[in-house]
Amino acid sequence: MSPTAAAATNTTAGTTAAGPAGPAGRTGTAGTAGHTGTAGTDMPGSALGHVTFLGAGPGDPGLLTLRAVEALAHADVLVADGHVLDVVRTHARPGVDTAQPGDAEGELSPSAAAAKLFTASARTGKRVVRAIAGDPGLDSAAAGEMLACAQAGIPFEVVPGVAAAVGVPAYAGVPLSGDVRFVEAATASARCWNEAGASDATLVVSTTLQTVAANAAELVSGGRKPDTPLTVTVAGTTTRQRTWTATLSTIAAELKATKALPTPEGPIAAIAVVGEPTARRELLSWFETKPLFGWKVLVPRTKEQAASLSDQLRSYGAVPHEVPTIAVEPPRTPQQMERAVKGLVTGRYEWIAFTSVNAVKAVREKFEEYGLDARAFAGIKVAAVGEQTAGALVDFGVKPDLMPSGEQSAAGLLEDWPPYDPVFDPIDRVFLPRADIATETLVAGLVELGWEVDDVTAYRTVRASPPPAETREAIKGGGFDAVLFTSSSTVRNLVGIAGKPHNVTVIACIGPATAKTAEEHGLRVDVMAPEPSVHALAQALADFGVRRRETAIAAGDPVTRPSERRPGSRRRARV
Repeated sequence: MSPTAAAATNTTAGTTAAGPAGPAGRTGTAGTAGHTGTAGTDMPGSALGHVTFLGAGPGDPGLLTLRAVEALAHADVLVADGHVLDVVRTHARPGVDTAQPGDAEGELSPSAAAAKLFTASARTGKRVVRAIAGDPGLDSAAAGEMLACAQAGIPFEVVPGVAAAVGVPAYAGVPLSGDVRFVEAATASARCWNEAGASDATLVVSTTLQTVAANAAELVSGGRKPDTPLTVTVAGTTTRQRTWTATLSTIAAELKATKALPTPEGPIAAIAVVGEPTARRELLSWFETKPLFGWKVLVPRTKEQAASLSDQLRSYGAVPHEVPTIAVEPPRTPQQMERAVKGLVTGRYEWIAFTSVNAVKAVREKFEEYGLDARAFAGIKVAAVGEQTAGALVDFGVKPDLMPSGEQSAAGLLEDWPPYDPVFDPIDRVFLPRADIATETLVAGLVELGWEVDDVTAYRTVRASPPPAETREAIKGGGFDAVLFTSSSTVRNLVGIAGKPHNVTVIACIGPATAKTAEEHGLRVDVMAPEPSVHALAQALADFGVRRRETAIAAGDPVTRPSERRPGSRRRARV
């Protein structure tokens, strides 16, 4: 079965199991709303659509449930506030219609505006996802919107999410256990504050940064001891998260001393935890102590190449920003590539060697142009220069026969490449599809081992267009904490299209040659990968972040990001 046929089979199977409508189960009219089963098939014969009230969690997209991701993948319309859209839109299918409650005309409340939007869409038979921050089951406004659905006779279901009052303390290193009470500061009465102040329970207060000091005073007035510890967290579960630790009597001074309270901005949502569990935060803070927590890291690679590297950086708490410095284009004369691909089918080659993900992509596109699939590699030995290239081949349906056992590079591949043996190798030719600017290391090494090499230009690399003006200003003005250079060309191209990184930006290079190019451009290299691998480079940057943090703590200094210390001059290379 070809990859295309297999994909079609998988898609058909997924639709049968999940149902074309996406929201769970068999749904009826208002009388059966909420009676749902497996993936939201609309009731046969019903012209109505369906609404899924979906909990988007407190901010980290990774906290979405599997059920939420499934519902988003089947949605025709996505209704959410702007900050929630940023969390959920990644999982929505291409072309999904999006709407924000503020888009509705008139002087409706946000909740009424949202209800107007999704009921109108559902009446036309569409599958609507109404995404709400936190958990819709704990949101009074969401309850009103569900009631609007029921009154309109529109089937709906609820997909719970992680409530901010639960998720944020967990990310702040404050586990909730024992007697816990939840307080909504905006609606709490004087009696509520008095009861909370008089109790010994751990309190989780949903509040704002501007009013948390007043809330603390209310609790003290209600009977809580002034020295009761508390934590206050803003932007919880995101890489902008920040937590203050103080007591009820000192929180006002703490926020003032750290200049945490803005004057012109509106209310900043916060979660405060009051009680003894906060005392263990220094030991249990796992999120804000990640090696690169909050660091903005520039990744100057093509988008396809940057994906796995960006994922690794996120695992360290960083905020990767991908800026393509190289654009990949077809060769100017495709005839050589066409002959080589035909040679694969006719048995011209013993080996094909892939030295990049782009080479795999180029061959795959040519295969698709000729109606070929992975079966065309039958009888041909396949080599891959590293894990990423091998992963691209596996996605294509091809398992490499040879990969470097050591260094993931052309030199490393040559170390393991067998010499040509006329007894065991019926064909002495290797197909090498690669970039127009690739080095001759692999070709020369293969020839030395006795192989004939068809060195074919599979794609061209050209300098990418300059990034947006705000990105260029951030690069030159110190808005990035680090930049990862994975080749000499990324150094030259980034400087060419965006300018030199500011002197506060940490420069990390994949190897000596890249570091030399960076120094030639007036940059000081702070981090060098122990081996020429993008994953080793990211790990080296994380290790640098750990050492930097430990040094600051040992000196009694605050732990800051590099971009928070911006001298006025550009970075110069050390002499």
